[in-house]
Amino acid sequence: MNFDLTPEQDQLRDAVRALGRKYGHSYFVEKARSGGHTDELWHEAGRLGYLGVNIPTEYGGGGGGITELALVCEELAATGCPLLLLVVSPAIAATIIHKHGTEEQRKKHLPGLADGSQKIVFAITEPDAGSNFHRLATVARRDGDDWLLSGRKIYISGVDEAGHVLVVARTEDASTGKLKPALFIVPTDAPGLEKSKLDMEILSPENQFLLFLDDVRLPADALVGESLDAGLPALFAGLNPERITVAAMGAGTGRYAIERASDYTSTRKVWGGRSIGSHQGVAHPLAHAAVQVELARLMIHKAATLYDAGRDLEAGISGNMAKYAAGEAAALAVDTAVQALGGAGMTTEYGVATLLGAVRAGRIAPVSREMILNFVAQHVLGQDKSY
Repeated sequence: MNFDLTPEQDQLRDAVRALGRKYGHSYFVEKARSGGHTDELWHEAGRLGYLGVNIPTEYGGGGGGITELALVCEELAATGCPLLLLVVSPAIAATIIHKHGTEEQRKKHLPGLADGSQKIVFAITEPDAGSNFHRLATVARRDGDDWLLSGRKIYISGVDEAGHVLVVARTEDASTGKLKPALFIVPTDAPGLEKSKLDMEILSPENQFLLFLDDVRLPADALVGESLDAGLPALFAGLNPERITVAAMGAGTGRYAIERASDYTSTRKVWGGRSIGSHQGVAHPLAHAAVQVELARLMIHKAATLYDAGRDLEAGISGNMAKYAAGEAAALAVDTAVQALGGAGMTTEYGVATLLGAVRAGRIAPVSREMILNFVAQHVLGQDKSY
């Protein structure tokens, strides 16, 4: 058992941290408040190779795994720049296309995902079905050699920044007549695809959208994979990377909040010349939050290691646990930091309260803490399915 990063991973962590500090949380907040996007940071990260660390070298990537991408997600978040589209585009879309796309799809999309010139977002969640793919109402039907997609999707991140959206639909299996999941790479400017921005109480430069698909016509090669049989494996291929990188982003955010609060409490003096951090009522909550963040980081490392080793079942369990632990730890860390900073914690200047909405959402999405507990109860504890 080895908890040390490789020299290459250490170098990656240090380099990404330096890039994140170059931009910082004030950059992130300014973009979010102005309605802008973090394009400068994204493109520099792509040029330096950080967006494609998990993409094979033959497609322009770094040849690493989800372990390396999790490092990128965590370190950018630890500098106050938690980029949600790192989860959506390199982790989910790139993994699905690499593992289950056709060779033509790999050649067309992976180089752009690696260098940051292309973004592909992900659309599974629906207004009525949530992310339960058994109940998805978005359907794809054949029309000659083409496909026609119709349905609705909700809480779809970054559609306004992406050239394509990876849509999860259901289509009829000709051999059985049953509906089965299928994934389609859909241009975001396709006729029949409309988007409506959702107003969210989260300070983020990445927007959320409701999508309407009204007989969106797609060529046959828009289907991910060689046949409909690729649909279910492709869908599951994106879930573990999603959970692991979301967890990494949460752990980084928790580290950022604790660091901001610790810097303040170690120098702030109001009673008798002693720093407020010398009082256990201030120090203990921060220390407790730091412990929870570090525990989450250990589970993230385990989940990423299992995933990169091809141990998908074990990675699924650890990935869900990591996402749960990091979601709880990040929310605790940010809330504790705000409390330790007092009134300063609610100001934009100190850059902590600006993250309250995001870490609260991290306990809900992309899978809620309750559904993770259901998963653990069933698959780890052997309990009957409760839903």
